[in-house]
Amino acid sequence: MAVAAVNIVVEQGTDYQEVFTINNPDGTPLDLSGHTGVAKIRKHPESINSTSFNVGIVSAAGQVVVSLANTVTDDLKAGRYYYDVIVISPSNKKTKVIDGMVLVNPSESI
Repeated sequence: MAVAAVNIVVEQGTDYQEVFTINNPDGTPLDLSGHTGVAKIRKHPESINSTSFNVGIVSAAGQVVVSLANTVTDDLKAGRYYYDVIVISPSNKKTKVIDGMVLVNPSESI
């Protein structure tokens, strides 16, 4: 499965949510029954420190929902980061399905 590159924008101090649909090669949604997920933001791909997304799976629709609470985005410094999303099968096979850049914009009002 090819890794989709998707760049995202997070507004500092606000709630963030994104829904990604993972498809089979024929374009139908991938059945994610029994899968879990993990997603993290890092300043550099090799950075030790990271910020974790909350990850939810909508199995039959092939959807992975990632979110960050406003208390988490408030702690992110404005700038460019890297992230990826990995799904984990019931047999513990880990597959990266999404990666890209995160642009954290500063919020003056919060």
